[in-house]
Amino acid sequence: MIIGVDIGGTFTDLVLSDGQSLKIHKLLSTPGKPAQAMLDGLRQMGGDLTAFQRIGHGSTVATNAILERKGARCALITTAGFRDLLLIGRQNRPVLYDLHPHIAPPLIEHTFEVPERLDHTGTILTPLDLDALDQALDAIAALSVEAVAVSLLYSYVNPIHEQQIRARIIARGQMTEDQIALSSDVLPEFREYERTSTAALEAYVRPVMSRYLGELERALPPNTLSVMKSDGGVISARTASKQAILTALSGPAAGVIGAFHLASLAGYTDIITLDMGGTSTDVALCPGIPIRRADSEIDGLPLRTRVIDIETVGAGGGSIARLDSGGVLHVGPESAGADPGPIVYGRGGREVTVSDANAVLGRLVSRYFLGGSMPLDIEAAQQALAHLAKAMNLSVNDAAAGIIRLANTNIDRAIRRVSIARGYDPRRFSLFAFGGAGGLHACRVAEGLGIPRVIIPRHPGVLCALGLLVADVTIDYSKSVLGQSTMNAMMVFDQLLRQAHHDLEAEGFTADKMVFSPQIDVRYVGQAYELTVPYHINYVNLFHEAHAERYGYALRDREVEAVTARVQAIGLVDKPTFPHEPVTDATVQTVGGTKEVTLYDRAQLHPGARFVGAAVVVQPDSTTFVPVGWAAEVDTYYNLILEKIF
Repeated sequence: MIIGVDIGGTFTDLVLSDGQSLKIHKLLSTPGKPAQAMLDGLRQMGGDLTAFQRIGHGSTVATNAILERKGARCALITTAGFRDLLLIGRQNRPVLYDLHPHIAPPLIEHTFEVPERLDHTGTILTPLDLDALDQALDAIAALSVEAVAVSLLYSYVNPIHEQQIRARIIARGQMTEDQIALSSDVLPEFREYERTSTAALEAYVRPVMSRYLGELERALPPNTLSVMKSDGGVISARTASKQAILTALSGPAAGVIGAFHLASLAGYTDIITLDMGGTSTDVALCPGIPIRRADSEIDGLPLRTRVIDIETVGAGGGSIARLDSGGVLHVGPESAGADPGPIVYGRGGREVTVSDANAVLGRLVSRYFLGGSMPLDIEAAQQALAHLAKAMNLSVNDAAAGIIRLANTNIDRAIRRVSIARGYDPRRFSLFAFGGAGGLHACRVAEGLGIPRVIIPRHPGVLCALGLLVADVTIDYSKSVLGQSTMNAMMVFDQLLRQAHHDLEAEGFTADKMVFSPQIDVRYVGQAYELTVPYHINYVNLFHEAHAERYGYALRDREVEAVTARVQAIGLVDKPTFPHEPVTDATVQTVGGTKEVTLYDRAQLHPGARFVGAAVVVQPDSTTFVPVGWAAEVDTYYNLILEKIF
């Protein structure tokens, strides 16, 4: 048996595959001790934990450690003269005309300099001063830090001095190798600020992630746990404990991978994913493949690791609706979370949320919510909304509808940022909606953008967990080649490919299960930033084409330069079989409703079933709202295909 487990802000989702069928389960998360909900869910699903052959896990532990500033106490060692590197940064203004900009403070307060210097070719100009290093290490020992980040100038070309520092720390018995994050290991690329920031982030989250994964591994069968990365691949828990920063933005990545896999099976390869959960909504564009990028940031801190290009907004089912001092309605980004949650959950919530608005409008049905295991307090939600409606001088239903429209507008803006702002027309895509609340909002969001089709998968509320079942093992390698000859660049690729093959073998993959994707970052000479294209003999032409697509022009007579060599190594995992049946003239049974809205049970909708809105489709893990003017049909993979008919 294989299982995927995704821990969200409100619910922990599990999807189990026994090779023939899928079994799903949801339970409330335990924010104070996230591993508890996961282990409880695994026992509820399988009883004996030793029965699981592979466990895929999506975690926000690293993310939360950074956002909440609850990572490890760290120190940074850098080249003499660069003590203030993390403080100075790029001197960018996040908001151009903000007179009082908020700049995120560095995660590491204690920085120590050591005399050493290499030139841009890696030649030693000033040897590492070991006496000065020992003095710095004495001062670090007095601070009782848990980890040390080391980032020296030009170490991405020649890591010798960083390696000497690590060896000195270990020889003194001060720390183990796992407590030391070298920038030449974490990110062997140029741009010292981003490299140092990424190394600092690694040192900051590694002890936290290592403790968390260690707790899980002690409770689980050996070598069964894998962890989702920010780029949509998975790595073993052993690797994640040593490369923790790779998981920092992994939360929504599994959903994109699962959505693209299911959409591709059904014949839709150009999709926009819409993952609406309890706290936020994540959207991503997939024009034939999920888009990945090599730079990002988390809480204002640069992070140079490959991530799926995802836009996140604070518009989830638990997003709080409120009036500001001027009487203007706002929705999010604050959320009621899992505890106490929306008022309608009956767990002590007091502030009106998007879920409360959906419940008042009849789009959440108590007897079907979480399969009937969690009765909803609709009356309490109505009473709370009545107070808000009175302040807005509206009826309760109009106030609820206004909350929904505002949440939809926030999602609309996010989709425009990943599509129109990047040169893609959303009207040629299908909207693939999932998450506990995605189906409630997808049709109206699609209408606003002119998207002709909405796809709701069979198990939308647990799609991130399902994505963990289909995610391949991926390991990324990079090394700057700026200023090097073509021959040297080819040698770098050869080294990276050999390392990639060795590491996939260590993960247990045979040659027929390995795929290698060499890529190269390229730019016009004089440009500050670069584009990533596949690496082969025509990579220069590919760069011109990519530049024209991204920016609308290409300078084909301008000289280009290679910046960074990249290799992605993929270990192909065996994918579960998804149930599918031929499309027939299936009968459609209703399970209730009102004169305005018909109620359907998703479990009774088989391939070929058709109906029109207004309708609400209920199932244990999610709810789908089909407005008037939309038609629904179930395809061969049990996806609900919604299309606007007028």
